[in-house]
Amino acid sequence: MNIFRLTGDLAHLLAIIILLLKIWKTRSCAGISGKSQILFAIVYTTRYLDLVTTYVSAYNTLMKIFFLASSYATLYLIYIKFKATYDHNHDTFRIEFLILPAFILALLINHAFTFLEVLWTFSIYLESVAILPQLFMVSKTGEAESITSHYLFALGSYRALYILNWIYRYATEVHYDLIAIVAGIVQTVLYCDFFYLYVTKVLKGKKLQLPA
Repeated sequence: MNIFRLTGDLAHLLAIIILLLKIWKTRSCAGISGKSQILFAIVYTTRYLDLVTTYVSAYNTLMKIFFLASSYATLYLIYIKFKATYDHNHDTFRIEFLILPAFILALLINHAFTFLEVLWTFSIYLESVAILPQLFMVSKTGEAESITSHYLFALGSYRALYILNWIYRYATEVHYDLIAIVAGIVQTVLYCDFFYLYVTKVLKGKKLQLPA
């Protein structure tokens, strides 16, 4: 544990809390990609199967439970509770084109060819592109609400902070995980255009608009 990982985890928690509060308070999931949330649920499910086999710490266990529970709670709100407000006409990204390549890559490139390790690797690859349906949806609609923009910024910050965490760990522990680092860099790069627009638009009180 270090300051970069801790702040990264807090940014991740903040992103999820912002999303859930946005949906609950407005009683609407408009502007939220259900496809991205499905991908995140798959990511957490495949990554945290070790909950039943491995104990690291109370912090680690509680975080895993929170991410699992919140991801399925989000899906419940989008596809059941507030289904009438879900914008399925704009949420049209073909997520199978992300899931299948990520799984094949996990079979080919992993640390160990075991069931849990392959699924963990799959979750790392899939998480790196899981936000694409949300960005695609924002691009199709032409704009994003401020609260949705805050959610995306917090989520992107989480991955950027984890890159600093890996740099710190390499400098202090000579430890690195190449799979996680490369996937994290890919994920952060996907947010770069959004980060720029967030700083130049949203923080100045303007609506965020992505080029179609």
